[in-house]
Amino acid sequence: MSESFTLVFAIFLLAGLVLRLWLTTRHMRHIAQHYGAVPPAFAQTIALAAHQKAGQYSISNLRFGLLELFLGSALLLGWTLFGGLQWLNTTLLQWLAPGLWQQMALVVAFVAISSLLDLPLSLYKTFVLEQKFGFNKTTFALWLADSVKGLLLGALLGLPLLALLLWLMAQAGQWWWLYAWGALLAFQLIMMVIAPLWIAPLFNKFQPLEDESLKQRALALMQQAGLRAQGFFIMDGSRRSAHANAYFTGIGRAKRVVFYDTLLAKLNPGEVDAVLAHELGHFKHGHIRKRIVLLFVLSFLGLALLGWLSQQTWFYDGLGVQAFINADGSVSVGENAGMALLLFSLALPVFLFFISPVFAYFSRRDEFEADRYAVSVTQAQDLGAALLKLYNDNAATLTPDPWYVRFYYSHPPALQRFAAMGYDPT
Repeated sequence: MSESFTLVFAIFLLAGLVLRLWLTTRHMRHIAQHYGAVPPAFAQTIALAAHQKAGQYSISNLRFGLLELFLGSALLLGWTLFGGLQWLNTTLLQWLAPGLWQQMALVVAFVAISSLLDLPLSLYKTFVLEQKFGFNKTTFALWLADSVKGLLLGALLGLPLLALLLWLMAQAGQWWWLYAWGALLAFQLIMMVIAPLWIAPLFNKFQPLEDESLKQRALALMQQAGLRAQGFFIMDGSRRSAHANAYFTGIGRAKRVVFYDTLLAKLNPGEVDAVLAHELGHFKHGHIRKRIVLLFVLSFLGLALLGWLSQQTWFYDGLGVQAFINADGSVSVGENAGMALLLFSLALPVFLFFISPVFAYFSRRDEFEADRYAVSVTQAQDLGAALLKLYNDNAATLTPDPWYVRFYYSHPPALQRFAAMGYDPT
């Protein structure tokens, strides 16, 4: 059984690599084919230089993505079939007895090593790739401060949660995954409350919105949508990036509307209203609620699957790990808890990639619905003009490959969005 699982895992990994490579190279060729001229629909509003910058930026990111793909696949094989996790586990067992603390050390060591291996790519993307196209605004000192804060925050929040999950796996019997699911739900709900209030301000400054005209227009739009917010804020997104955005976050008393300072600098009042109306459209149509419910359902199914896999010897053997076995021949879930979590988190994306077009499709459908709501309470001209500015400023390609869109795009391409909302960019 273990050999069969190894073969299935290898086939899915190879098939995923081939498919990703085909989609990416196809997308790059499609962009290159349209590099020399602005699409006719945008010829009057997008300069050739901006169109070509978007093409260069997209192709550079795609090439970088291929590098990440091949390095990530090599590391995945190294951790699993080539024995990396087994070596790390055996090494830690030289200092720690099998059980909770050794398995916690295994997970922490894996995360630390993986983060260090990812560090050069992260630095290159921020300070070379994004810098080249004028999007990076962060300094190395700010990047380092963010990294340290993220590390400390991850330890403060993540280690207790990890300890709880591993303890449940060891002590709660065969239904441990159900208790773990409840714990994760509680954690996620708590994070929805505390993240906007206390965590986000650790990384960005949030100033109360002082533009009374914008505040009153935002309040009117929220009343139309049947929503209430506890405040309106401007975030200093320009400290780190030239990209622009606005979002609605939080639950209960933590609800707030946040505008990037870059967004307010680039859009006129009508366009800002339209962008906000789009975000409110997601709430009006229940997209956020549906996604939270879907997350809860998927986490339930995922943990149920993990609960079963963690008891199967072939799951460990098939991914290059020797599991701890009880005297009766069954898997000792407690002594393999951290290893089971790691193997599951590494293997699952290999299989889930093939259903990614389904999630992408529903995400694009939600965006169309949010657009329709926005143009029903504001002006299609304003939303279209705002999106066009954001496409231009963010160097988003206007000529994506259709197959790449089906697999990867969470938002519809520009032409499809504009056609659906009745906006003529010419």
